[in-house]
Amino acid sequence: MKKGSAPGTAADPLASRLPVTIITGFLGSGKTTLLRRLLRHPGMNRAAVIINEFGDVALDHELVAASSEQMTLLGNGCLCCTLRTDLQETLRDLFVQRRAGEVIDFDRVFVETTGLADPVPVLHTLRTDGLLGAQYRLDGVVTLVDAVNGTGQLDTMPEAVRQAAVADRLVFTKTDIADEAACARLRRRLEALNPSALSVVAVDGDIDPDLLANIGPRAVSAQREELNRWLGPVAREATSAMRAAAPAPGVGRHDAAIRSFCLWFDKPFTWDALNAALQALSQLRGPDLLRVKGIVHVEGEPGPVVLQGAQHLFHPPVTLEGGRDTDPRSRIVFIVRNLTRESIEGLFAAVETLGAAIGH
Repeated sequence: MKKGSAPGTAADPLASRLPVTIITGFLGSGKTTLLRRLLRHPGMNRAAVIINEFGDVALDHELVAASSEQMTLLGNGCLCCTLRTDLQETLRDLFVQRRAGEVIDFDRVFVETTGLADPVPVLHTLRTDGLLGAQYRLDGVVTLVDAVNGTGQLDTMPEAVRQAAVADRLVFTKTDIADEAACARLRRRLEALNPSALSVVAVDGDIDPDLLANIGPRAVSAQREELNRWLGPVAREATSAMRAAAPAPGVGRHDAAIRSFCLWFDKPFTWDALNAALQALSQLRGPDLLRVKGIVHVEGEPGPVVLQGAQHLFHPPVTLEGGRDTDPRSRIVFIVRNLTRESIEGLFAAVETLGAAIGH
């Protein structure tokens, strides 16, 4: 992660790019039902939706006119695109046709993954393709969790655990027909797995669209109250760390290796020290860094910097306006696999010590 603009500016490198929201969740969790309800909302009439061709349920009853074999116009003006090649090619084609006026002037993209998919490669695609990065930005990951079958899926399917671990929003479905006590246990389990995700309930796909849009770093720069909502309940990080260190009854074998914790730093970073620590982590243990989200203070910056990454890759840093964050400390939330809090603390301490030695 390197600073994308000169120190002292509050430039947002993501501002002009189209937001992409990943909607994931295990088979039968209700992804397509949620999309159908979501797209009926007036504020979503310029959305493009990319659906894997092996999706659980088609949107056939919503379709009114096909513009091609692969693209379909929905009843409210949204564009639905079937993913038959790879995501990169589909997103590139959509943007080219948008610019040429061949499809609607969409202002956001929803990508529904197949229920068996690990979402991390999708995040990797959006972050590593230079052409896509110039036109699109990852807004966030929305993971649907089936309240009836979710516990069993977490116990037996590692993909379900990764889908929950990388989420910015956890949407619980089928709560109206699930056992109340089992539902509560499932929510506690996922809070321990991913304390930085906002949890919401959707009955028959009904949800406030605002909860699923503008959830990434771009939105964080807009309002001070969004900071802690985006970063998550870091005040509970000690409880989450203890749960991860000693899994509670009911925690499955797949998520026992995944833990969540927050590191706090009293002194501002230098860009060199922050980059060195993150690069070392990425190079040594990149596959095990499921999510990294933070608000950090860096020497020379007029405000705190939003930090977000997954595995080997980090988003371009966004500097917030001064006064957006009233806490002078930096805090970084880690969701990791087979990594301890102490090992990451030690790495940051070693980088700080090395930097101090070089500085003198």
